Amino acid sequence: MMMIAVILFGAFLTCAHGDGVTDVVLSCTLVEEGVGLGGMGGGSLFKRTPATLVLKDVSVPPDESLETLTPFVPPSIPDPDAILLEAKVSSPEIPNVHVLLHADCNDQEVMCEISRYTPRGSQESSDPAYFMVSLNVEGVEFSTALILQTLPVEKDLSTLIQSKLGLPLSQSGTLLTEVIFLVFSHIKSVTATLRGDALLNCGFKQQDVPLAQEVGIEWRLQHRGKGWKVLDMKTSLDDVEGSTVVHAERRGSSMEVAQVVGEGNAAVTLNKLRVMDEGTYICTVSIGLFHVQQVIQLHIIQPPHVSLSEEKLVLQTNSPQMLSCHCTKYYPLDAQMEWLSLSPTDTEPTVLPDQGSLSSHRQHGDGTYSLSSHLTLPTSVSPGTKLTCRVSHPALEAPLSVSLVVESPQPGSYWWVLGFLIVSVLFFYQVMR
Repeated sequence: MMMIAVILFGAFLTCAHGDGVTDVVLSCTLVEEGVGLGGMGGGSLFKRTPATLVLKDVSVPPDESLETLTPFVPPSIPDPDAILLEAKVSSPEIPNVHVLLHADCNDQEVMCEISRYTPRGSQESSDPAYFMVSLNVEGVEFSTALILQTLPVEKDLSTLIQSKLGLPLSQSGTLLTEVIFLVFSHIKSVTATLRGDALLNCGFKQQDVPLAQEVGIEWRLQHRGKGWKVLDMKTSLDDVEGSTVVHAERRGSSMEVAQVVGEGNAAVTLNKLRVMDEGTYICTVSIGLFHVQQVIQLHIIQPPHVSLSEEKLVLQTNSPQMLSCHCTKYYPLDAQMEWLSLSPTDTEPTVLPDQGSLSSHRQHGDGTYSLSSHLTLPTSVSPGTKLTCRVSHPALEAPLSVSLVVESPQPGSYWWVLGFLIVSVLFFYQVMR
């Protein structure tokens, strides 16, 4: 006898079967584009209506325990006002969908948005109907966009029609659909160093019966309100030689045709990264009438080089002395500098209340920044004191410090230097005669 079970956690349900598959029930939002304020075209609004999505036959990892689940029973009385979608996901499978099973235990929010989808060249009221579902899990590298297609329902006098969508419901009051196409990303955010390389992940899957043999992939970059194309590819999934066309707008961007055709891997590689490569990357995969996107953030970092203006510092009592700390060639902008002092009698360094004067940020041609801090030595500094410049920056795992020890003045050093200068002057005078 097959057991059906469900676990309820707030707005999230997990229904498990004894045959190693699970039905995951998500609390979602149906998003519809509305009318401007007052109906006067003052900008479009989005209507949001509560909805429920049931992902049917989700594979369960072998080590997953199903013993703690409790029975799930569909609504005893179908409600035509409720929006309840069932989606078969056994083929194609959703990569890493198992993370949904533990989102409740990890206090991770699952974001689920559903919207009507109109394939290119078709009418909105076409039969079957289509939906796009966007799934994201907070704090987890899980991001997927699904295209759902409604399944036929045998209509009779008892068939209910969903009041908002105008679509026939099953006998249990659900809207029957199946996943026919999906685009996903294993990594939602990538951090890479300046002049290094970055791999931006994007993949796609479709039904076992191909929707089309042609696939188009486009990568675009958006940053600070501007956008431009990085790379686009058109190829054939039946691996016809000579059918692939690749156009790379950004020099040093590339994709592997064999991985696109054989694995549905649409990842792009960016070589020799620049600061201007930072931003939001949009991967768009088009197959037949369908196109779906994923968004990946690329952050550029470059750790600073930190140095002091002096290699050694001999204490002078007759004039003020200044020590400079230079923090150079870093990105992004937010660097912090502080001075610390450790006298011979102290066990722990203290942060100097006078942090020195900071220069303005200087930006270089490659987009990196530099900053300097100038410290006037306190009158209380004694020989043997260790002065440290400490720099904090997002590209550093821990603050970076450079130090020197204040040295005692050499006895008689003034008269020795003066004598050396006099001898030198006399020597050059004799030579020039």
